[in-house]
Amino acid sequence: MFRHALSRVVQDVLFMVLLAALVPLWWLSPDAGWALYERVDWKTVGALAGLMVLSRGLEVSGYLSLAGSWLLQRVRGERLLAVYLILFSAGLSAVITNDVALFIVVPLTVSLRRVAELPLGRLIIFEALAVNAGSALSPIGNPQNLFMWQASGAGFLEFTAMMAPLALALTALLIAAVPLAFPRQRISVSGVAAAVPRDRRLFWVSLLLYVPFLVMADWGYAALGAAMLIVLYLFYRRHLLLGVDWLLLLVFALMFINMSLLSGLPAVQGITHHLLQLPGAVFTAAVLTSQVMSNVPAAIFLASFTDDWQALAWGVTVGGFGLAIGSLANLIALRLAYQPGLWREFHVWSVPVLFGGWLVALLLRL
Repeated sequence: MFRHALSRVVQDVLFMVLLAALVPLWWLSPDAGWALYERVDWKTVGALAGLMVLSRGLEVSGYLSLAGSWLLQRVRGERLLAVYLILFSAGLSAVITNDVALFIVVPLTVSLRRVAELPLGRLIIFEALAVNAGSALSPIGNPQNLFMWQASGAGFLEFTAMMAPLALALTALLIAAVPLAFPRQRISVSGVAAAVPRDRRLFWVSLLLYVPFLVMADWGYAALGAAMLIVLYLFYRRHLLLGVDWLLLLVFALMFINMSLLSGLPAVQGITHHLLQLPGAVFTAAVLTSQVMSNVPAAIFLASFTDDWQALAWGVTVGGFGLAIGSLANLIALRLAYQPGLWREFHVWSVPVLFGGWLVALLLRL
């Protein structure tokens, strides 16, 4: 087990890059100090840990996969299938985070290969774009929202109201693009139904625990709530905890440390101040920075330079489109798809959506 865990750590490219960057950043930083743990936002890490456990519970229960299969069996047109998958992916991501939603939706979509000739890769591309748009709605929809919700001190409903116009507009933009991407063609998906093991008790326990955990996170006790959940599942469903991506917590801790050190470098501060002078200020800087370092570290990095949380949140949301690196969800979807040439086709659709989303966001902010 230890050898498997070590192999997984070594194979996680993002973790290894962050770990390798830590030493030079620490050495170059003029006031790094030794207490690096103080640079980590433990409220966000705690909230992420709790949500990962609860999301894993819902996923293992089998009921989300059952709902997806039920949906796919009742669609008869290719365009309508695309619209349903966009809405399903967007809605699911707002509740159980964008990466978990992809782990459910993409395998279900791949199963369509058994019964119909479909532009499978294109469907998965639009699912990746949809989880970026839909997850923006909720404070728990994606890691960057989770961080900004905790860092800003905004209430759950207040943050949701701030993000709702952009999330809905981006989802509508994707639906409007469906006729350009998918032909008007009838399909049959009657054979999609999958025999998924179901655990009703686990489903209801995980679902009902969301509310008290979110209340604790809203009150600033996310780490305590996560610890209580871990202890509960340790006795209730120990095997479930083995499937949680605990390495992601280390990745986040390293992101906080590295971005904090990076933001303290004089050269980086100068470049960032120039970016903040561009039209659109924080919003534009967030979009552009996301294309270089992905939207999660971009949010953490730029938080050191601004307290305009709406501009920052909207910017890293739009920045999740464009280049594949803009969002970790993009990389997850492309990796799950295993489709040759999909990276190139992804940018054919994601880059126009980036510019369309940028324009929509600027109009909404007028």
